[in-house]
Amino acid sequence: MTNTLIELQRISKRYDMPNSANVSILEDIHLSIAEGEFVSILGPSGSGKSTLLRIMAGLIPPSHGKVLYNGQEIQGTNPGVGMVFQSFALFPWLTVLENVKLGLENKPLTEAVKMRKALSIIDMVGLDGFEGAYPKELSGGMRQRVGIGRALVMEPDILLMDEPFSALDVLTAENLKRDLLELWTEKKIPTKSIIMVTHSIEEAVYMSDRAIVLSRDPARVIADIFIPMAHWRDKQEGQFTGLVDKIYSILTKREIKQNEHVEEQKKKIEKVQEVPAGALTGFIELIDDLGKKVDLYKLADQLSLNLEDFLPIVEAAQMLGFAHIQHGDIELTEIGSHFADASVLNRKDIFKRQVLQHVPMIEKIIWILHSKSNNKMEREFFLEIFEKHFGLEEAGHQLDILIDWGRYAELLAYDEKAKNLFIEHEASAAAE
Repeated sequence: MTNTLIELQRISKRYDMPNSANVSILEDIHLSIAEGEFVSILGPSGSGKSTLLRIMAGLIPPSHGKVLYNGQEIQGTNPGVGMVFQSFALFPWLTVLENVKLGLENKPLTEAVKMRKALSIIDMVGLDGFEGAYPKELSGGMRQRVGIGRALVMEPDILLMDEPFSALDVLTAENLKRDLLELWTEKKIPTKSIIMVTHSIEEAVYMSDRAIVLSRDPARVIADIFIPMAHWRDKQEGQFTGLVDKIYSILTKREIKQNEHVEEQKKKIEKVQEVPAGALTGFIELIDDLGKKVDLYKLADQLSLNLEDFLPIVEAAQMLGFAHIQHGDIELTEIGSHFADASVLNRKDIFKRQVLQHVPMIEKIIWILHSKSNNKMEREFFLEIFEKHFGLEEAGHQLDILIDWGRYAELLAYDEKAKNLFIEHEASAAAE
């Protein structure tokens, strides 16, 4: 029977925001990782992937639930993990050898043993000859190898990696992925399991045995997909592209939360994607030019967009009724096709109808502006409303994108200097 290394039981995480409602990041996460597994965690931007990884490491306490390591609940830092960060997290005043050896600082070992282990790992991750170099002398790929070496020198049962390749150029990232997979598949490292947060579906399917897919607001596990392909994997093979399409389809499916009707959800202030109207228009035009129905995986690859950049555009197009997703393909709706072929002025009218129909908060903003005798309201008024639902920082982002959509649709205007939203006379007459 395979040994379970780490288990998450009903993990939830929320943050208490001053003068606003609690912001829930994770909700009721159940997850088990067994010895010998390489698991990737995927999800939309802001879905709490990195927070979940830090809870596994014991760097952040959950608000509710337990983290078990080898069957024992952890209190504080998880002793069985090593962690690799996206930003390298190296000390610039330490050499490669000193940065790697830092992973052994709290180990009860002699200096000679620490030195031997550090040099062995440096050789293993391909940095032999650079022991005395400082981080500023290294390329991004080499700095990340130091970060991986520092985590591996601890000989952790579980290696946690938070988007380890996202700060690297494409060729450097591919080289590092292959080297890491070689160490893992040929059992050259003592690590028993790897858990990686990634924003790349292709990366997850290429490297992992399982892909855990999270939803957002708050994050829940919506899919746990087994990847039954042997290494090394051909990215052009039908089974590979089929799995990528399947995960795209899951991530782009608009979720209706359990025990909650559609009408109940519409009454809530729903978060919208931060996609400017101009970018959305260009995306719809592109789909129309490509034939109205396009494979999401191929489209993202052609545009060289990762999941974090690509999904918001796709979700915004769906939310406003311009496109729908089926079996990993995006296809324009009838109104989406009309929008793509329309003149500039007609597009604004179509966009106005879609926004008013699908974004209740825009309708509420317009109603409030109409209710004022001067058809004007301070930005701060709306920010206070949004803060209670999204928190301070996100409230600003949400209001900014709604202002952008409202201005494009000529539903409202915005005075940046005075920080006021208002309705111009012609727009007011047209709305009535």
